[in-house]
Amino acid sequence: MIDQANSATFRPHRIETLSPRVDVSPRPIMAEELLPFTVRIVSDDEAMGKAVQIRHAAYSRHLPEFAETLKRPEADDTEQGAVVLLAESKLDGSPLGSMRIQTNQFKPLSVEESVVLPDWLRTCRLAEASRLGVTGTTGGRLVTTVLFKAFYLYCQHIGIEWMVITGRAPIDRQYERLLYEDVFPGKGFIPLHHVGDIPHRVMTSSVDTAEDRWHAAKHPLFDFAFRTHHPDIKIGGQYRRQAPSMGMPAFPSHGATLPM
Repeated sequence: MIDQANSATFRPHRIETLSPRVDVSPRPIMAEELLPFTVRIVSDDEAMGKAVQIRHAAYSRHLPEFAETLKRPEADDTEQGAVVLLAESKLDGSPLGSMRIQTNQFKPLSVEESVVLPDWLRTCRLAEASRLGVTGTTGGRLVTTVLFKAFYLYCQHIGIEWMVITGRAPIDRQYERLLYEDVFPGKGFIPLHHVGDIPHRVMTSSVDTAEDRWHAAKHPLFDFAFRTHHPDIKIGGQYRRQAPSMGMPAFPSHGATLPM
């Protein structure tokens, strides 16, 4: 199990970037849509407390034993190369959802504690989404969808090449519908240390080809994801031509508990 943070004091996230990439392609015409909630990067103890609150509540509904380990911020929440997203109600400021994003700029992804990623993936700029937790109300599906859009936009903003996610049954089916694919086809569900040794599928999606793949698949959420500007998602630039590029990982590869 991942050790929890010893102190509740928040340390601001640190993501180093290089010079912005230049993209001369025309910007598509975007509709604008307001949401009943906002999504932002956690930047203080109060926001982190809200993220932990909704995380613990969400895991308690489905994985109560594992949820007992999630009552406080974890060390990974404030590591270099990690940020936590928080969705908050505009009505009363209550937390509606959260997600942690960890890049491999400073150290391997959490999933790499349990599997060895293939070379074509491991040597790229990666970001893993974990600790997804959303409200159990009827609005939870929208919150989940928006958090995944925020994940994509954030990865695009800092120059990530591949998004990585792990999913237990039946949540993995939701990720399939978002066009995530298995990193280890045919391996099925693999016990992962950072999620309590619960079997998960390891899945990935290319940032650069996401829009084209969704368009080719006639995905029902294509316009929502790629043709709608959501000003309530406050995580940085929403367009590739504004995006800085993250440096390549600066750590040596290391072993894992499950050779793949």
